[in-house]
Amino acid sequence: MKVESPARLGQATLPDGRRLGWAEWGPPEGRPVLLCPGAGTSRTLGFGAGTVDRLGIRLVSLDRPGLGASDPDPGRTLTDWPADVRGFGLDGIPVVGFSQGGPFALACAAAGVASRVTIVSGSDEVAAPEFRDGLPAELRGLVDSVAGDPAAAEEFFSRFTPDALWDMIVPGSPAEDRAVYEDPAFERAYRRAMAEAFQQGPGGYARDTLLAMGRWPFDLGRVSVPVDLWYGELDHGHSPDRGATLAGRIPGARHHVVPGAGGAVLWTHAERILETLAEG
Repeated sequence: MKVESPARLGQATLPDGRRLGWAEWGPPEGRPVLLCPGAGTSRTLGFGAGTVDRLGIRLVSLDRPGLGASDPDPGRTLTDWPADVRGFGLDGIPVVGFSQGGPFALACAAAGVASRVTIVSGSDEVAAPEFRDGLPAELRGLVDSVAGDPAAAEEFFSRFTPDALWDMIVPGSPAEDRAVYEDPAFERAYRRAMAEAFQQGPGGYARDTLLAMGRWPFDLGRVSVPVDLWYGELDHGHSPDRGATLAGRIPGARHHVVPGAGGAVLWTHAERILETLAEG
């Protein structure tokens, strides 16, 4: 579960003039793999320290618009993200989506930007009709708010702060996750990434959350690249059924449930995840 600071950091200018913040780990000449970070975290929280070097992977993490070092893009949608990835200079590459980065990674698959996708503890499409009757009341209320009054929902999400996000994630997590999050070195890196993500204000996080919790504007049944879904057996926060329904909606998707693991499986099982990704 070791995390390291990025080996390289910078900003790139997209064709429309916006800047996109980036971070990299691994050899500069390595095979590029894109990381779509989780909710309210910046590009600086990576994974697979050491393993990326051994496998020859150049792990690239991008701040989505309005987060970290990336300029805002008002009114953006999930389907705008693949164009930003292409504008950055990445195309036909493996993509990893963690937590709320999951739908953004799948958008890359649907748009043909990704050569394969690995979803780790991915946020599920909770607004899909398959989940209509099985969601907890509070989550059902948020989903209905996003559908019925997206502006009000986005304003509600904009009330979050890094501390509020930490308090929402960590205290209620299983002990297996808290052992990761509350490790002093990891907590420093995680909290730093949250602070960086919110440095322009909460707008980037609010927009991300609105998009993730609404209907996804692409057809999962038309995703034609290899997809792996990784969930911890003890993870009850990212998907109502730990990705089982999501896997069934994506042709040929491989569904991995890690025994005894929680939502922090990106870090506790980084080596296994990266080795599986490197097989393709």
